Amino acid sequence: MQMYKQGRWSLSELASDHKSPEFAKQITRLEAKVKNFERIKSALKPTIPSKDFYRIIHHIEDLAEDASRLGGYASLLYSSDTQSDEATSLLTKISKLGSEIENKTLFFDLWWKRKIDEKNATRLMKDAGSLYEYLRHKRLLAKYSLSEPEEKIINTLDVTGSTALVKLYDKITNAFEYIITINGKKKKLTREQLSVLVRSTNPSLRKTAYQTLLGRFSSNKGVLGEIYQNLVLNWKDEGIEIRKYSSPISIRNIGNDVDDKTTQTLLDVCKKNSSVFYEFFSFKAKSLGLKKLRRYDLYAPSAKKFKEKNYTYENATKLVLDSLNRFSPTLSEFANRVFSQNHIDSQIRPGKRDGAFCSTVSPKLTPYVLVNYAGKSKDVFTLAHELGHAVHSQAASKQSILVSEAPLPLAETASTFSELLLYDNISHQMADTEKAAILSEKIDDIYATVMRQAFFTIFEVDAHKQIADGTTIEELSKTYMKNLKTQFANSIELSDDFAIEWSCIPHFYHTPFYCYAYSFGNLLSLSLFQMYQREGRQFEKTYIEILAAGGSQKPETLLSQYGIDISSAKFWQDGFDYIRSQVKELIMIK
Repeated sequence: MQMYKQGRWSLSELASDHKSPEFAKQITRLEAKVKNFERIKSALKPTIPSKDFYRIIHHIEDLAEDASRLGGYASLLYSSDTQSDEATSLLTKISKLGSEIENKTLFFDLWWKRKIDEKNATRLMKDAGSLYEYLRHKRLLAKYSLSEPEEKIINTLDVTGSTALVKLYDKITNAFEYIITINGKKKKLTREQLSVLVRSTNPSLRKTAYQTLLGRFSSNKGVLGEIYQNLVLNWKDEGIEIRKYSSPISIRNIGNDVDDKTTQTLLDVCKKNSSVFYEFFSFKAKSLGLKKLRRYDLYAPSAKKFKEKNYTYENATKLVLDSLNRFSPTLSEFANRVFSQNHIDSQIRPGKRDGAFCSTVSPKLTPYVLVNYAGKSKDVFTLAHELGHAVHSQAASKQSILVSEAPLPLAETASTFSELLLYDNISHQMADTEKAAILSEKIDDIYATVMRQAFFTIFEVDAHKQIADGTTIEELSKTYMKNLKTQFANSIELSDDFAIEWSCIPHFYHTPFYCYAYSFGNLLSLSLFQMYQREGRQFEKTYIEILAAGGSQKPETLLSQYGIDISSAKFWQDGFDYIRSQVKELIMIK
């Protein structure tokens, strides 16, 4: 029987130790392949035969595989210890190599986007199979592409520009230590350990935890705000001024291969339904013996008499795998590979990146998962979430590396669906008191991953415009506070210290406008889960087919095949109707 113990991941499948001669040989081999690829430039003519064209595509796939393995190794090594100068140096070195490779192979991308006529492009795409969308999407991006010399300059400067700024933000914030007094004793905590306390049953401790977190960011708001403003200006200068996208969020939408209309409809429906959670907040306040929730109390356990359960890492892992297995043994086996191949880093330690993520380096390899497991129920759901990503990647493993990764709006589907499966599994085993606590926590999570993320995106839209027009950190914080007041109305009590919370959100720095993907994925998952409840086991085939598509189809096109219209406000409203029903169920539990 397999044992599950917390530990560090093994990166040996990606690359040899970076200090070894073999690692240097991996780089040399990749550089030789790039040099060989450059020789095909003379063969690029509009009349190129299909077989020669697809031979070139296979060369690109091969290069992408090798480069991704080296890049993945450097990135994951850095994530496991962001304070290591050695890991930082390696990441910079490999990022620079990636930029150089991108520059040397750029000629093909630009030829396909700009130098081949529509008739010949259609001819070559006709037999592309699952690569059709990849080629079509590149043609769509043609209007935003620059000349080869200009693209090379941007790729080169990004390494010491926006990429360096993001790395600087990570290095500063991951080095933060949080000193907090618990039971009269001062303790030094990581952000992950501190985040556990915001779910404490002790209201004073919840408040102190938030104030400690926000205070640390507030005392560094000058440098963190400057980093953010420069990242936003870089996004504008390149995307709007140089490439001529219509808006900052449109850059992300087109990259996601989703229509502006679809995203705007999603955000409008989310904003319209913010009151769905007001009744929940009121119920929660009463259960805590409060007249009104404070923002500090948002994630407090709502069942006062229920002692929060701790889960060992092994029990949590088995619970998640069992939940997946009840729905699909195939998906459970996919998830188990992450453990059997030691592709998971689950320890909490200083210097390690905060939060959690799943990294798919290649469809040929089992994904890598990072979590900071602390034993609470939220950590079990986080584990289910990230393993859902790993399941998605493996379901799409037959796709080319060029289209195996689902676009962001679909990327959160399997992760949130896995959380729903976990809740469905454990809720039947509970007494009412425990079920009320877990259901309350589930609604907390739905709020955090649907409404909170939508309002994050709405803030980003405002912040990007504000920074483009010229602003200050104080004004940005006022905009964020206004966003919170719109979101919560009078349902909770807001304190001014939350005005700086925007600087605590890594996605704003790492991947602008990423956050709506969480709202998208969660609401989509709620819809798919209801389909599963109606159809039973036969839904497994449909679900795996959706995951297996990866990024080979435009989201609107893929989902329409299963009767899902994501451009419709009604579709998104259906998700909120489900959320409302969950709130009512919670209130009715005695």
